[in-house]
Amino acid sequence: MYGEDVMAGDWRRRKVIPEVAAEPDLVVEDADSGFCGAVVGFELGAVVLEDRFGKRRNFPLAPAAFLLDGETVTLVRPAPRQQQRQRRVTASGSIAVDNVKAQVAKASRIWVEGIHDAALVERIWGDDLRIEGIVVEPLDGIDDLSAAVAEFGPSGRRRLGVLVDHLVAGSKESRIVAAVTDPNVLVTGHPYVDVWQAVKPERVGLRAWPVIPPGRPWKEGVCEAVGVREPADMWRRILASVSSYRDVETPLINSMERLIDFVTVLDDRPS
Repeated sequence: MYGEDVMAGDWRRRKVIPEVAAEPDLVVEDADSGFCGAVVGFELGAVVLEDRFGKRRNFPLAPAAFLLDGETVTLVRPAPRQQQRQRRVTASGSIAVDNVKAQVAKASRIWVEGIHDAALVERIWGDDLRIEGIVVEPLDGIDDLSAAVAEFGPSGRRRLGVLVDHLVAGSKESRIVAAVTDPNVLVTGHPYVDVWQAVKPERVGLRAWPVIPPGRPWKEGVCEAVGVREPADMWRRILASVSSYRDVETPLINSMERLIDFVTVLDDRPS
């Protein structure tokens, strides 16, 4: 009359209740109340369920307290997800290389026309150049560029890149550059009278760079037009406005990227 022997079989074995991570949008039912809803969050240690009418209720994460597809489960909080590490970029827009020390300077060089050019290049491309081991050296103008190149002695393993201001057709600069024909030298430039002008004017608080009449010193003319007494003060203002490649004009960016590529890809043949 009492049915099967309750002592028969493996009575010590208990049913294992699976644990399920309460991921967002998981639909479960509270076993006691019958409330069915999707997981929308957690409050004070309880899971928050929202039903199809938008009603929300909190339920403790008790063992075997929920039904998932009709099966009893224990909800647990999901394991914290590791945040994907964001890739750091340099001021030039390149992917930054972490835990790498600057290389010993290579034989190749990049020349620029003055200390302002060198400071601006350092501000934007300094990280990249240190990783590559390329030194940037300022020149005092390019009037004697051919002689300076000959003294440098470029070769397949000792390349030279030169950044020139105001490199436009018919200019004095274009004629000087045309005399440099060594295949291990690359001369690029930008169309601006001075590297100051390669900085976007709005970064300095200007609508446009002032137009200075030919024959007048450009930097002094700019300072007078914008109400700054000394060129050194204006330069500090300009440099402080630059933090990445986004702050300078495209011709300068293109020229510098070409130079960096040129001096870092060397000829493996004996020179």
